[in-house]
Amino acid sequence: MPLRGLLPLCLLCLQAALPLRGHRGRYAGDKVIRVVPESERESQILRVAFNRLKGKIKSAIEALWTAQVDLWQPSSPLHIMEGTVTDVRVPQNTSRRLLPYLQQENIQYTILISDLQKAVENQTGLRSYRNRRSLSGYNYEVYHSLEEIQDWMHHLNRTHSDLVHMFSVGKSYEGRPLYVLKALQTYQTDPAMRKMLTHLYFYIMPVFNVDGYHFSWTNDRFWRKTRSKNTRFHCHGVDANRNWKVKWCDEGASFHPCDDTYCGPFPESEPEVKAVAHFLRKHRKQIKAYLSFHAYAQMLLYPYSYKYATIPNFSCVESAAYNAVNALQSAYGIRYRYGPASSTLYVSSGSSMDWAYKNGIPYAFAFELRDTGHFGFLLPEMLIKPTCTETMLAVKNITLHLLKKCH
Repeated sequence: MPLRGLLPLCLLCLQAALPLRGHRGRYAGDKVIRVVPESERESQILRVAFNRLKGKIKSAIEALWTAQVDLWQPSSPLHIMEGTVTDVRVPQNTSRRLLPYLQQENIQYTILISDLQKAVENQTGLRSYRNRRSLSGYNYEVYHSLEEIQDWMHHLNRTHSDLVHMFSVGKSYEGRPLYVLKALQTYQTDPAMRKMLTHLYFYIMPVFNVDGYHFSWTNDRFWRKTRSKNTRFHCHGVDANRNWKVKWCDEGASFHPCDDTYCGPFPESEPEVKAVAHFLRKHRKQIKAYLSFHAYAQMLLYPYSYKYATIPNFSCVESAAYNAVNALQSAYGIRYRYGPASSTLYVSSGSSMDWAYKNGIPYAFAFELRDTGHFGFLLPEMLIKPTCTETMLAVKNITLHLLKKCH
């Protein structure tokens, strides 16, 4: 069999639903609000109010809520500008102070989720765990714990060795294996899939941030960082998508260990990032595309993320993105914005997408999946299948595009 190109698909930050155990009542009364600042004055007020760096807090009341609010989008208060859609999780006690303060400043807001605890519980319902854990009939339309996902991967590897091969590229900070599935050349019914698997290997990493994902099931439903420890601060974790060695810790990343956008003490400080980067470097001459999947915004992004500039193969990549979002929309009418990450979303440094592109991988994309804020990080299980169906159309479209060898 000839050596074929590689197409790795890494899922970096996609939030999954929590079971009900260990979280009952934790988010009772918490709200998610949306604010769209209409002036620079409003933007400045929001940036100060939501900034975690205590040295920038101007008043005692701001200090009281700053440590508690959780900015869902954008990723950092620094990105809050006039017209920026800003979604914030606000604890019950904090909302009693914050919401009147916004009203006092004549800043309009809407409540997206009025009771976060109910939303968390409604996301998964009360299905029995027996239905979730049956490997013979693995349910792709419910959320699964890390243990269940990895059990399923082992099961596939044992029972369908003709379809997939599983291996580990390393271990996480807490010692968990970083499993990858390699899809093999066996597909009979779909001509497009058969063509793709004839010419390409697909490497699929269902969970990149295994420690953080596990923690989101056991402790904090909305945890996003890794779980590495900081010796100087009590805060845990690094933003795994700002820890790559490409304009590391420049614009859009934070040096503060307690921030969600903390870039880490040095590039590839996180074992998860270092392991995947090593795998990609080892195979980069054969790799044709790198895709990562995140939540939420309904966007298809390509380089650059760290600067406002046009990539050399812009016409090929832009054409692939245009066709991909059209293919995606054809399924259920869901519209995705597409374009360079810096201008379509915001400037951020140290991302895996930029790293992949700068290391010679010609097609590097980042999907921001459903939705645009109505559910946010709490996408219901009933939307898993349509989201996967439409996203797969986009992935197939990108894959077939790169096989045409656009120049």
